[in-house]
Amino acid sequence: MNRNIRQRPLGVGPLRAFEAVARHLNFRLAAEELHLTQSAISRQIQGLEDEIGAPLFLRGTRHVELTNAGAALLRAVAPLLDRLDATVRQIRQARGRRTVSVTTFASFASMWLIPRLEAFQRQFPDLDIRVSASDAMVDVDGGEVDLALRFCPPSAVAEGAVRLFGEVHTPVACRWLVERGDRGEGRPLRRPEDLAHHTLLEEDAVHLTQGVIGWREWLSLHGLKEFEPQRWLYFNYTYQQVQAALAGQGVALARLPLVAELLRSGELVEPFDPAAYRVPSQYAYWLVPARAARQRDEVAQFCRWVLQQAQQTREAIGEVDPVEDTLGERD
Repeated sequence: MNRNIRQRPLGVGPLRAFEAVARHLNFRLAAEELHLTQSAISRQIQGLEDEIGAPLFLRGTRHVELTNAGAALLRAVAPLLDRLDATVRQIRQARGRRTVSVTTFASFASMWLIPRLEAFQRQFPDLDIRVSASDAMVDVDGGEVDLALRFCPPSAVAEGAVRLFGEVHTPVACRWLVERGDRGEGRPLRRPEDLAHHTLLEEDAVHLTQGVIGWREWLSLHGLKEFEPQRWLYFNYTYQQVQAALAGQGVALARLPLVAELLRSGELVEPFDPAAYRVPSQYAYWLVPARAARQRDEVAQFCRWVLQQAQQTREAIGEVDPVEDTLGERD
C-alpha cells in the first residue's frame, strides 16, 4: 500500500478551472469564461495535477485532450458543480424576492400560461414568475428552472410529472368566416366539404410538433384524402395559425386546450359538430417540477395554481376525470 498518497481534500477553485477547460478543451476559452488569465488557469490545472498525482490533459500545439484520469474526474466534478451552483442559487433566492422559474414551449406560453398569469399575480403579489419560452427541451433538474410545462406522450414523462389535460384537434375559425364564407364571397362552413372554398391555415411540416396532427391527417380521417382547399397558408407555430384565424384569414386546425378560452368567448367557433369532428391525440400536457424545488413554498403554490387552471381547461374541453394532485399538500 502506498502510504504517500495525499489525503487532503481538493479546493473548489481548481476543480472549476478543470471543468471549464475540460468542457471547452481550450485554456483560453476557459480563462475568458472564469474571468482569469490563461496563465492563472494553467497554474490551477498544474496544481490540481500535482495534488492528484496524475496528468489530466494531453496538451498539443493546437489542441487539448482529456486523459483517462481527466475523463474520470470530469464525470465526478461536472454534476457536483451543477448541484453546488443550484444550491447557491436557491439560497440567494430565499434571501431575496421569491421567484419561480418556468420553462415551456412558445405556443403554450403565449396561448395558455401568460393570459392566466395576471390572476396568479393578483393572488400572490409578492411572488415573481420568470417564464422561459423555448421549443428546446430544458433539463428541469439542471438547476436553472423550478418546473416545466411539457407536451409529450405518457411514455416520455419524467418522474414526478402530473398530467394537466389531454390534446384534442378541431377546426376553428372566426364567426363571420363561418357564416359568410371566405372574404364574404365563398361558401359558408356547414360541412367539411365546404373547406374546398376556404383557406386552410397549416403548421409548416418542418416545424410540426410531434403529437400534433396536420390538416392532411384530419381530412383523411374524415374521408377527404384527395381533398384540396382553395389555398394553403403555412406558419411556423401554432399561435400564428390561431392569430390568422382570429383575423379571418382562414380555418385553423387548432389544439383545443390552447383555444378553449377563445371558443368560450366566441372569438373563435367550431364550424362542425364537435362530437363528430374533434380528433384526440395520444399526447398530453404535463407539469414537471424540479426535484430540488418541490419543497419550496412558492413553487408548491404555483404548482397548485397551475393544477387549478388545468382543471378549468379539462372541463372546457370535456375531460371528466379529475386531476389528481400527486404533489401532495404541504404540512
